[in-house]
Amino acid sequence: MNILLTVTWDADPGIFTILGREIRWYGLLWLIGLTVAVYMVQRIFKREDLPEKWFDSLFFYMIAGIIAGARLGHCLFYDPAYYLADPVEILCIWKGGLASHGGVIGIIIAVWLYSRKVTKLSMLWTFDRVMVPTGFTAAMIRLGNLMNHEIYGCPTDQPWAFRFITNLHQWMQGAAPVYSEPSHPTQIYEALAYLIVFAITVYLYRKTDAKNRKGLITGTGILLIFLFRFFVEYVKNVQVPSEEAMRDNTGLILGQWLSIPFIIWGVWLIWNALRQPAKAAVTPRQSEMAQPRPKAKKK
Repeated sequence: MNILLTVTWDADPGIFTILGREIRWYGLLWLIGLTVAVYMVQRIFKREDLPEKWFDSLFFYMIAGIIAGARLGHCLFYDPAYYLADPVEILCIWKGGLASHGGVIGIIIAVWLYSRKVTKLSMLWTFDRVMVPTGFTAAMIRLGNLMNHEIYGCPTDQPWAFRFITNLHQWMQGAAPVYSEPSHPTQIYEALAYLIVFAITVYLYRKTDAKNRKGLITGTGILLIFLFRFFVEYVKNVQVPSEEAMRDNTGLILGQWLSIPFIIWGVWLIWNALRQPAKAAVTPRQSEMAQPRPKAKKK
């Protein structure tokens, strides 16, 4: 491998410290991703003249679902023995450990509750609107992983390979950096792919009748995100040692197995949406506006 052609990545995960608490790029990028998503969904709700309280409720359901799902997903999918032996550690989210598959499951549960208790509309109606900015948020999270020197790929001799700091905690305490072999910067691969997904979902919502084909935007986003996730796992390092045995025995690692159900679901959603005629959902406000006005009584 020609180290001269690689990128030596020595970015500091921290930005600055306030009152003894370090502010990191990972948290900032998460915040940027969520802020843009919230803004875009709010604009969608206003564009469709939907009740303001619908958006307010959706915000709280989604935040709770994403954080709880992503944290529990990491703890239960990747290292259940450790976290079940000491459940209090599950609450220590500041120590790191969020799983995208768990976050998606958390979103599904949150939207199911939201649809039943707030809108009384199909879950797919909500998903089709929430999916529009999802690619952008996912891209910001992967850039946060890049800043944290984590979730990178296996060694490669490609000229765009990165050398990541492997003793990050000690380095941040003043020790000399220890670098990985030149490796695939899979965080960048995924971030670019998710930005493409973001562009596609925005186009589908704004320029086509996809929002009136229940599940089409959701299916397209889900399929593309997890299809790419499935293939990029082939050049990504395992996150826990048990995945080594899984790869040896099945040829796949946990992230790939968890992606397969979402890929199948995405294909089914697209197929089901395209075989149905486009039909806009009728919201309570739209239904009220369609009602004939009572005639004024003659005096």
